[in-house]
Parts: sequence; structure tokens; C-alpha cells
Amino acid sequence: MKNVMIIGAHGGTARILIDRLLNETDDNLILFLRNAQRLNQYENNKRVTLVDGDVLKTDLLAKAMKPADIIYSNVGGTDLANQTQSILAAMTQAKKDRLIFISALGAHHEVKGKFGEWNEQAIAAYLPGFRESAKMLENSFITHTEIRPSWLTDKDEISYEIIALDQPFTGTEVSRASVADFVMKVIADPTKYQNESLGLNKPNTDGDKPSWI
Repeated sequence: MKNVMIIGAHGGTARILIDRLLNETDDNLILFLRNAQRLNQYENNKRVTLVDGDVLKTDLLAKAMKPADIIYSNVGGTDLANQTQSILAAMTQAKKDRLIFISALGAHHEVKGKFGEWNEQAIAAYLPGFRESAKMLENSFITHTEIRPSWLTDKDEISYEIIALDQPFTGTEVSRASVADFVMKVIADPTKYQNESLGLNKPNTDGDKPSWI
């Protein structure tokens, strides 16, 4: 049994992960998010602690993560770098050392060709935050697994391949269920994928942009 903290717990991938952890493990969950009433379906679950908070309030975040064995970050936005800085500072303050971090494809300039060019334009406002966050992770003393999923879908499927940072990024999409499945594996065995940046995509979805665009 582990104590798993999920930051940004109302996100689509996070909610899939929450239900799988509750149904498939005996782990206890610390769900950290703004407007915690959005997850009030868990308020009477003895294995769940709901924390209403702002990730930028480092002291509050550190206090909430004190019982945690592993932290999963599902936060995003144009201010991601500030959020990442607060998460790393809180982990240092709370003496925590294992982080699973959702990033995005392109965080390391690793997506080439026409898809890479399209992706640069499509998430231009967000890439600086992802790239600065990636550098923070690399330069930190926190043991981390950075996940760079391709464009996310809500398909009810688990189908993905893992792409190392030094491999060409192929595939334009991946389901949130697939990302949650990979996170489940890392939570189950935190010794895996330590200090690695890994891409996730659905096989055979190569193209110049996602098929629905």
C-alpha cells in the first residue's frame, strides 16, 4: 500500500488514474486541486484525502504531500514553469523524492518534420512552460519520470508505445487511458524509468497532424 498524491486531480487523465487506483490497488490517495468540490464523489471514501489548494502556494502544497510516497503531477497551463518550480520546492521542503510529471511532446525539441512544425504552432503558447519545466527537472535532485504524451484523445482504449528521448517521436495521438495505464505501472514500481523522459503514442498514427484536425 502506498500513499499517492495527485496534483491537478480534476484533469482527464488524473480522473481515470484515480478510479483505477481505487479499483485495482489498496493505495491511499491525496487529491490536490482547486475547487475540491468538483471531486466530492470521493469525500466519503476512507482512502481519499481531498485538498483544496493552489499549487503555487508552496507551503500548503508541501504540507499536503507530507504523507505521500509518490507524487503525480497533472498540472498544465501557460504558467506551468511556475507551477513546476513550486512542486519541486514543496518536494524538497517535505523531503519527497519521487515524481511522475506530465509534460508534452515538443518539450525537448524532439518532434521533427511536418508534425513537429504543426505542433510548434498549435501549442506555441504552452511550449515555453514545458521546456522550462523540463530543464528544472533535469537540474533537480528529484527522482522523476517525465511523460511526453502525443495529442490526447478520450478513446476507451489502451494502446501505446514508449519512445525514449533519443528516439524519433512518431505518432500523433494517444488516449488518456493509455497515459493513465503507464502511470499505473510507474506507481506500482517506482524503480522503473527513473530520471527518464519518455514519449507515449499510439502505434501507427503517424501523420502531419492528428487525424481529427
